[in-house]
This record gives sequence, structure tokens and C-alpha cells, in this order.
Amino acid sequence: MDSAKNQLLHVNIHIDENEPRRGILDLLSRLRPQWKAEDIQMKTFTEGITNQLIGCYVNSVQEPGCVLVRLYGKMTELYVNRDREVEMFQVFHAHGCGPQIYCSFQNGICYEFVRGTVLDDELLRQPSIYRLIAAEMARIHSIRPTCALPIEPPLWKKLSRFLSLVQSRSSGGAQSPVPSFETLSAELDSLKRHLSQTDSPTVLCHNDLLTKNIIYNHKEGMVKFIDYEYADYNYQAFDIGNHFNEFAGVNDVNYSLYPSQDLQRDWLTAYLESYKQSTGCEVTVTEAEVTQLYIQVCKFSLASNFFWGLWAVLQSHYSSIDFDFQRYAMARFNYYFEKKAEYFALPVS
Repeated sequence: MDSAKNQLLHVNIHIDENEPRRGILDLLSRLRPQWKAEDIQMKTFTEGITNQLIGCYVNSVQEPGCVLVRLYGKMTELYVNRDREVEMFQVFHAHGCGPQIYCSFQNGICYEFVRGTVLDDELLRQPSIYRLIAAEMARIHSIRPTCALPIEPPLWKKLSRFLSLVQSRSSGGAQSPVPSFETLSAELDSLKRHLSQTDSPTVLCHNDLLTKNIIYNHKEGMVKFIDYEYADYNYQAFDIGNHFNEFAGVNDVNYSLYPSQDLQRDWLTAYLESYKQSTGCEVTVTEAEVTQLYIQVCKFSLASNFFWGLWAVLQSHYSSIDFDFQRYAMARFNYYFEKKAEYFALPVS
């Protein structure tokens, strides 16, 4: 994929996040030279909490040709590998699972608009919708790598890096409600020891499947996943458990909305049917297989909460976006500690 990365157009401009229009017009003069500047309309999408996303179009945002311009959030390069993100864009697009990326620029990227609407939180619970999501995730998980898989997914290295960054930002000043570095460090060791005994395969994962990253096309009856900042090879059960955590929401995290065991089992059945079909296996799914995956997902949902808890602590130090990251971090950590003993006790077959 390195050669594909090298072939991607790079435009050497920096777009001012406070007054982006002029820089975006400069960019579009190269990507869409047939568009007249006076006809170009721009729509800011505000669902993101780390980046600024602007749709650029002439007639309608839903028409082919619309360009999305994403401006990277402040200091996000600390925990997002931008070269890897571009590579993931190209992999997803090559397999019909994602939009085309058009170019990169100094502080962002441009890519194809995926027609449809951002999924509503309520639709996550609708069987006809969540089965589409399960099947699409399975399709992505079945994409075969072009080179050897890492011996160990990069999850643990990323968590260690997050933790060291948190430590470097910690001060002996005001009392923070976030667990201490020592507590978090011990938890990470405990988590890695326990989850390493859980035999979840390494697959291509989205790793950030909240509702704003799911586009639902009602007319075509399909879903597509967008935004690959965190996409990488990871444990299969992490990606699923991470998605289940997102049922609790972002702006006002409420874990009473976490999917019931019945919903999870139905979701996992749809997932396994699609995964088996995509990998050329016998499609019949047994109750034992669903139970095994359910247990793995419960355990890795802990790693997901730990990951985003650390991420939010970092964001609280660096991000210029108006969002209560510390409150979000505490919601994630609190649920992690609430469920840890229960999920650790689940038997691994």
C-alpha cells in the first residue's frame, strides 16, 4: 500500500480552521476545476468531536461529485497515524466498503461524500438496521491483508503510548477525578494479561463505529462506514464490543442504553452469518458459536472503554473543541470498573 499512498495527490496548503473558505476554494480549483467559485456551497457537519468536516458542492450535497474536506483537530497527530489513515481509506475503497480519497493537504484530507444520512441513535436498536451494520462489519473483517498480519495487534502499543502521554501531562496540581497514572498502569497490565487468553482473531477493524460514522442509505437499504482515523488490524471482538459501547451515546453517555443480551446475540448471529459467507465457510451458525463470540465481545468491550477513557483524558489537555472530555473519560472509566469483575469471570471456551 505504500506505493498507493505515494501516488495520492498532496496539495501543499494549510487551511485556516477559523476561516476555511478561501483555502478550500484553492483546493477545489484543483479537484473540481469545472466548478465556478461563486456557485460552490459549503455545509459544515458538526457531528465530530475531534475534527472539522465541511461538505462542498454545487447543486445538492447528495449529488455525485460532492467533496468532503476534513480539517484535522489540534494535536490529533499525537494519537492518529495520518499515513495509516490514508492507507486504510484506500483499502476500504478498494474493497467497495468506503469512499474514494481525493487528496491530502497540510492539515487534512479530501474525500468522496457517501450518499445517505448519518445514522440516528434510535435506529441502532432496529433489527433491520443493526443486522445491516453487523453484516457490513463482517464484510470488512473478512478483507484479507496483502501482507503478513502483525504477531500482536497494535492495540496494546497504542494504549501504552496513550498512557505515557497521559503521564507526561499529569501534574501535581488540582485533584482530578480521573484514576491516577499508577491505577491506570496496573489496569492496563491486568487487561492485557486477561484478554491475551481470549482467542479473538486479528482482522481489519474500523475501531470507531459510533453512529456518526455510519451512513444509512434508506433508498438502497444499505449502510456504509466512514472515517478511518483509528482503522487498523485489531481483535475482532474489540471492534464489535466498541460498537456496542457506542449505544450509550457520546454527548450524554448513558449505559442503560447498552444493548441487551438478546439484542447482542441477534446482532452476533447476523454478524457470524455474514462473516462465514464472506470467508467461504458453511453459513450455519450455532448457539455455541454465538455464546463464544458474546463472551469475547464482553471482555474486549472493557478494552474499548479503557482506550476511549485514556483518549478523552488526552483530548481534555489538547483539544480546542467545546466538549466536556473529562466527563466523557469518567463515564468510560466508571463503566469499565463497574463491569470488569463480571466480564473477567465469564468462562473462555
